[in-house]
This record gives sequence, C-alpha cells and structure tokens, in this order.
Amino acid sequence: MNTWQEGYGAFTFAAPDLEAVRAYVLHQEEHHRVKTFQEEYTAMLRRGRLEYDEQFLW
Repeated sequence: MNTWQEGYGAFTFAAPDLEAVRAYVLHQEEHHRVKTFQEEYTAMLRRGRLEYDEQFLW
C-alpha cells in the first residue's frame, strides 16, 4: 500500500524550470527508487544553505 506523509511542504521554483519540475513530479515514484525522500530533502536543504537539525525533520 502506498501512503503519503501527514503535513505538507511548500517550495518555489523559477518559471524556466517548469518543465523539469513537471517531469520530476510525473516520474517521482521511479525517482524515489534510487534516492529516498529523506536523502533528497536534506540535499535540497544543503543546496539552499539552510540550517536544520535532523532530529526535528522526521
């Protein structure tokens, strides 16, 4: 059974990236067979140079 987490997140992207974002969403299940959501999310936080404490993420 597939389930989604409780809660939500909000992210922005630049208009020129629309097709890449669309492709990502369409292939999200396949993408997460290679990289977990947690790996991807923390990598995104690091790319954005955002400070975080992993104990509060999950």
